Amino acid sequence: MKYIITIGREYGSGGRFIGKLVAEKLGIPFYDNELITEACKDSGLSPAILETFDEKTDGFFSAAGMYSYDMSLSQKVFLAQFEAIKKIASLGSAVIVGRCADYVLKDEPNLCSIFICAPMDQKIERAVEHYGLKKEKAENAIIKKDKKRKGYYNFYTDKDWGKASNYDMCINSKLGVDNCVNLIVQYVKERFGNE
Repeated sequence: MKYIITIGREYGSGGRFIGKLVAEKLGIPFYDNELITEACKDSGLSPAILETFDEKTDGFFSAAGMYSYDMSLSQKVFLAQFEAIKKIASLGSAVIVGRCADYVLKDEPNLCSIFICAPMDQKIERAVEHYGLKKEKAENAIIKKDKKRKGYYNFYTDKDWGKASNYDMCINSKLGVDNCVNLIVQYVKERFGNE
């Protein structure tokens, strides 16, 4: 049975690491930055433009205007990623991180949407260790990054980013990465059965 796992995450929560490990344990493809490469294939947009405008907004958006020639670059990037996410989901099971994938695939029958959060002290620790942020500037950077993610998600969807009722499962990664991975894998296997 095909299923798609989408992971929304706070910056520094470990959501990307958790998603990657879930994909490995389930033996299915993992997509995060790989979506940029996938989106480049069919969109005609350069990788530099896709990276620059990844998960960013820059103006008014409407679904009706999404296919018009007067779209902003961020809207073109969103549309390219939207198409890439749909294409990836059509190919088989996968884990997809960020980029409103839960919203893009909301009509997918076997969708499992997950949100990962963490306490600020742990997000700071992870941001310093894994992303090279200076400890004294990490909290401010995390707050700004999450504000942008929330703005992007709320801009392109009709949902609230991080609101528990919008997801199948919300996990605080203070439980530990391995425990989070095991919870997700167990939930997916129970819901969709072992393949």
